[in-house]
Amino acid sequence: ELTVLRKAQEFFQICDLEGKGFVTCQDMQRLHPELPLSLEELEKVFVTLDADGNGSLTPKEFITGFSHFLLEQIALKNDMVLSSEGETACPVRYEETMSGDEDEEFHFSNLMDRLGATKVLDDETDVKQLWLQLRKEEPNLLSNFEEFLVRIFSQLQEADNEKNELECALKKKIAAYDEEIQHLYEEMEQQIKKEKEQFLLKDTERFQSHSQELECKLLSKEQELEQLVQKQKRLEQECTQLLSGKEETKVENTKLKLTNQELLRDLERTSHELSLAQQQLQVLQEEASRLHEEKEMEVYRVTETLQREKSGLLKQLDFLR
Repeated sequence: ELTVLRKAQEFFQICDLEGKGFVTCQDMQRLHPELPLSLEELEKVFVTLDADGNGSLTPKEFITGFSHFLLEQIALKNDMVLSSEGETACPVRYEETMSGDEDEEFHFSNLMDRLGATKVLDDETDVKQLWLQLRKEEPNLLSNFEEFLVRIFSQLQEADNEKNELECALKKKIAAYDEEIQHLYEEMEQQIKKEKEQFLLKDTERFQSHSQELECKLLSKEQELEQLVQKQKRLEQECTQLLSGKEETKVENTKLKLTNQELLRDLERTSHELSLAQQQLQVLQEEASRLHEEKEMEVYRVTETLQREKSGLLKQLDFLR
């Protein structure tokens, strides 16, 4: 039974090479080179062991069920051997001879190897002393002690398998959590980038609209100035024509002078307005430059604020992790 249990544990490790903590029907096919069973027979054995029908076997289900299966196979073979006359005495005597001649150290080491104690115990001295004492003083209790060791190491193996399952589940949760953190980080980066672009676009549109308005006003003033210049030239031509006439009257001349003075005043007023418009345009340009600098400072402050919020969120995410 000790050998069968140990063999079942080895078979489970062969099937579960990935360390999943369970065995599927496909994993069971890896025992084909180890056992004189076909793939179909191995599949039938898996179906028999999978009592709950969930498609997988835990270490306890596999080791317990497969141990029973191996013991049944051994019992069948023993029955076949016992049915043949004269074939039992020699093996029994051979086994008794071998047991009597075996060295205690070899027997104990073999027992520890079957139980897989080297994976669990760092020091086997205490167990060895107790085993030797029972072997010498109470040999009738030795089998009970070995069965007790089988149960203990089987439970330790199950605990180790459960620990591996928990570690695997924990790794999956950590991976999922890291993926969620990365997703949140990317979303935060996209949000910061989007808000920054919207802020810059809105401020740029406002500045362009103000500039276009100033350009329209300047163009209108230039058109008015051009019209006044053309009017002045036309009046000067009329004045020249009147002065060159033979029958010029004093009233008409005075009227023309007054008109000319009025036009000069209009021209002077228009020139003054144009100068004021140019000054206003310069002031507006300076204001636009100042607004642009304020916009850059505001963008810098907003970016710095977003960066601080981002750092705060990252710290919170690190704390949560």
